[in-house]
Amino acid sequence: MNYTHPMTGKEGEGMSHKTRKEVIHTFQVNFFATSLLNTFPWDALDREIMTTTTSDIIMEILQKTCLHPICLKNPPSLKYRRRFLTELIKRHEMLAAEPLDVLYEALGEVICAQEEDMCYKTYLLPTGDAVSLAENVALISQGTTGLVTWEAALYLSEWALENTHIFKNKTVLELGSGIGLTGIVVCRSSSLTKYIFSDCHQTVLQRLKDNITNCLTNCDSNSASVCVEELDWENVSDEQLQRIQANTIIAADVVYDPDIIACLVRLLSRLLNCKVEEHPDVYIASTVRNPQTYDCFKKELEMAGLRHVVMKDSVAQVFPYNRASTIEMIKIYV
Repeated sequence: MNYTHPMTGKEGEGMSHKTRKEVIHTFQVNFFATSLLNTFPWDALDREIMTTTTSDIIMEILQKTCLHPICLKNPPSLKYRRRFLTELIKRHEMLAAEPLDVLYEALGEVICAQEEDMCYKTYLLPTGDAVSLAENVALISQGTTGLVTWEAALYLSEWALENTHIFKNKTVLELGSGIGLTGIVVCRSSSLTKYIFSDCHQTVLQRLKDNITNCLTNCDSNSASVCVEELDWENVSDEQLQRIQANTIIAADVVYDPDIIACLVRLLSRLLNCKVEEHPDVYIASTVRNPQTYDCFKKELEMAGLRHVVMKDSVAQVFPYNRASTIEMIKIYV
């Protein structure tokens, strides 16, 4: 399955040269990742509709989205599917074609169904493999932000896909794994020895375990040992850190709260110094929402005797999300 990078700019931008097949695929990629509807290539669809009197392309989009086996097993939220189908029906009504009963039946089903707290987002890898994650509909739920996927985790996953050599034959520890996207992508794409997911919130840990089971069980590309650790940054013991013995440490979107920066830096210092012979490699990706908070993190690193370098290599965008936000990735070392 050839991957077509989805649009992440304004509606219809850059789609004039896309083939019909690419337009349909972009609809599929954006739909399963529950991208904002205005980022779909509606303009390209409108142009296609103006050249035909059949409902073929609408039917193909429907089969690749709401009627696809992924949607039947791991569906996006009802609200999202309802809005998407409503927009698709508007496009179909522009056609001088027979009514498409299956389109209205699909809308009828989601209108009658009852919304749940949990939904799925599915990310398609360049290989065509799907990573379906159970997420909470609300961004903040049960006192945590860890039940949804954030931009820096998508960026770190894309970086990992381009740098599989960094993880080869390594034991990898991920801090603040959340619902597991980055770790699952690394496990699916790299020949590592062991991957340790970690978090501290009980609800997040359970959701994380469920997603790992859903995405990594019976996965041919995953030969690594995988485990989940409850890791409280403030109270982690030396014994637990010695047992982990990671060669590579990664984290995404963990620098967002000034109150946890000090204990995060203390933990990083301990992790970097617990292996005397060979210090582990540490990579952290952050969405810089508040420059003051991020600067505070860098100053804490300096005060702890830890150095860092900003990684400026460009990373190809694989997943549909807004890269307008400032996302920075650093490597930390002693």
